[in-house]
Amino acid sequence: MTSDGSVGPDDKLDAAVFKIAGVVVLGAIMSILDMTVVSVAIPTFQSEFHTTYAIAAWAMTGYTLALATVIPLTGWAADRFGTKRLYILALVLFVLGSVLCSTAWDIESLIGFRVIQGLGGGMLMPLGMTIMTHAAGPQRVGRVMAVLGVPMLLGPISGPILGGWLIESASWHWIFLINVPIGIVALIAAITLLPSDDPSPSESFDFLGMLLLSPGLALFLFGVSSIPEMGTIASARVLVPAAIGLVLMVSFVFHALRTVHPLIDLHLFRNRNLTVAVITMTLFAIAFFGAGLLIPSYFLQVRGQSTLHAGLMVAPQGLGAMLTMPVAGKLVDKIGPGKIVLFGITLIGIGMAVFTQVGADTSYAVLLGALFVMGLGMGATMMPIMTAALQTLTHQEVARGSTLMNIINQTGGSIGTATMSVILTNLIKSHDFAGPAIASRNDPSIAGKLPPGALDTGFAQAGSAFGHTFIVAVVLIALTIIPAFFLPRKRPAETAPEGEMPAIAVH
Repeated sequence: MTSDGSVGPDDKLDAAVFKIAGVVVLGAIMSILDMTVVSVAIPTFQSEFHTTYAIAAWAMTGYTLALATVIPLTGWAADRFGTKRLYILALVLFVLGSVLCSTAWDIESLIGFRVIQGLGGGMLMPLGMTIMTHAAGPQRVGRVMAVLGVPMLLGPISGPILGGWLIESASWHWIFLINVPIGIVALIAAITLLPSDDPSPSESFDFLGMLLLSPGLALFLFGVSSIPEMGTIASARVLVPAAIGLVLMVSFVFHALRTVHPLIDLHLFRNRNLTVAVITMTLFAIAFFGAGLLIPSYFLQVRGQSTLHAGLMVAPQGLGAMLTMPVAGKLVDKIGPGKIVLFGITLIGIGMAVFTQVGADTSYAVLLGALFVMGLGMGATMMPIMTAALQTLTHQEVARGSTLMNIINQTGGSIGTATMSVILTNLIKSHDFAGPAIASRNDPSIAGKLPPGALDTGFAQAGSAFGHTFIVAVVLIALTIIPAFFLPRKRPAETAPEGEMPAIAVH
């Protein structure tokens, strides 16, 4: 291993790189699983703390906003203090936040402790990407990104399964306490296995940039996240914070272009590959995370599955991703990400198109088969896009590049889930019996108040509403093909000398 922590010119990944990857995956698993595990616990928090669903949902929103606030700082802090030290700090914050969450005595304390947890969780993924990219070097980043992609893709799938099982078999406290043993192992592994830091303490901190970007991103995502609760974009709670956040982020853009060391280096967009990857990731995140919200909701609300069973229904997606992800990682390092991503997006579109035809009694075999095909596509899409963004950056640029991609991922995901929620809600409201039918899942007495046959009609209408919403997701997936077509289709050039921009791969 060289002085900067990267491997030598041999393309083979050695044991040291796999050890580093193991440390990073442990942290990523905690961070991503926690977001999805808690999502199934919102009704439990509602009854446990005697509050409304909207307030209980802040246990998720507060975590997300904390992530959005801390992610922009991660690139600078990694350069200033070193990735190892910062990664250890992130793990400590996350585990501490998890312990505190398990001791929450009311919903307000839980939300506050979730913010602490989010401050640690927000740093884990961009830091992990930076550490693994440094360890592997540009020639092997596709393969190590495939490793990191496992928790990114499987987290939304396995989270509801784990959360449902823990709540049903133990108590809600264990969805947080489960992080403690994993966190301790990850902390010990990080201290012993991660390479020593070589930070660059000379770079000044962009304090004005932080005051513009972090609150701006948090306010914008708060506004967007409020859309499902308000049921419309034309609400003061949506428009005011979103508009203020947008103004702050635009102000940051003007500031960053005139600053020597901005919080996020927008000059990275001079790199053609990163620019194309950012556009591709934005469209993909909106479509993928939006559809990711719809699929378990369909099984829960239309088909009447339990939380645990709904999570298990989505498992074929994870199996498909596990099959293609390692292969895609190797191919990206050999032929570039362009062809791989196009293939993956096409598979996702085919699988998702099946869900545009869902009804109240669609065959489970057909649905699970479609999810498996979507999983095959997922394994060949998300991490190859990340690889396209990072593999041509210099060693010094990787921390800022991974931070930028995580901001795009977080923002796109929030926009996607909010958009799909509003479309689905409005479509359900447009039908006479769809809303009451879904509500009868939680309150069986509603069924007795409906006219004869209305319940069956309502579930058919609800299935149709889901199908029409999936059409929007399919269109967005199809649009992703346009920027993906311009991703590089050759392996990255050999690493440039220290401080120089590597040659950008071309078609």
